[in-house]
Amino acid sequence: MLTLSLIGIGCGDPEQITLAAIRAINAADLVLIPRKGRQKSDLAELRRMICADVLTNEKTRIAEFDLPARDAGEADYHKGVDDWHDAVAATWSRAIERHLGGEGRVALLIWGDPSLYDSSLRIARRLNPMPAIDVIPGITSIQALCAAHALPLNEIGEPFLVTTGRRLREGGWPSGADTVVVMLDGGTAFESLDPAGIRIWWGAYLGMPDQIIVSGALADVGPRIAAVRQEARARHGWIMDSYVLKRNP
Repeated sequence: MLTLSLIGIGCGDPEQITLAAIRAINAADLVLIPRKGRQKSDLAELRRMICADVLTNEKTRIAEFDLPARDAGEADYHKGVDDWHDAVAATWSRAIERHLGGEGRVALLIWGDPSLYDSSLRIARRLNPMPAIDVIPGITSIQALCAAHALPLNEIGEPFLVTTGRRLREGGWPSGADTVVVMLDGGTAFESLDPAGIRIWWGAYLGMPDQIIVSGALADVGPRIAAVRQEARARHGWIMDSYVLKRNP
């Protein structure tokens, strides 16, 4: 029997690792660390650092593998993602077979939490044969963002909505909520909105030494966030950011 443990490791601060995550890492026969290219080498290095800090089981092996990139030129977004998930699943299968075979426990350290805007669970179910799947929850970027700004996410008795930058850009402000959390924004989708009456709480590299946060009226700080984001991405070669928008707070 092969068991795959998807372990949420938080947003970049090693102190966000839970005791359950530490136990799961040490219970694994193999920890797989994905490499996402030279520009995102920081992400693999953080996983290495976590293993060095918490791994005490001398029998647990660590192996690295190169993760395929999604074809951003595919006109059909959903087809592009679907094809990419197939490619990632095949890569996982090859790495597991090479380093572990068909029996044992393999762990993947998942940025944030495996359940929220992360594809690891969908990819895991494409493995053939499909392993037993364990999920260890982790601190999400939403939690880290709100903590960084000391921000209560919801208004009293009111809902909030979590969406993507692409959906915000294409569809505008979602109906049914005055608080919107935006993730996976490849650009600055907030610039597509009329900023009147909107406040923003933005953060990048949350929990990491290079964390940046900016907040204020969108009309005032939107251009500053766009400039800071562009400079940070150029400096690091990558960026992970998210933000909360509140209308008429």
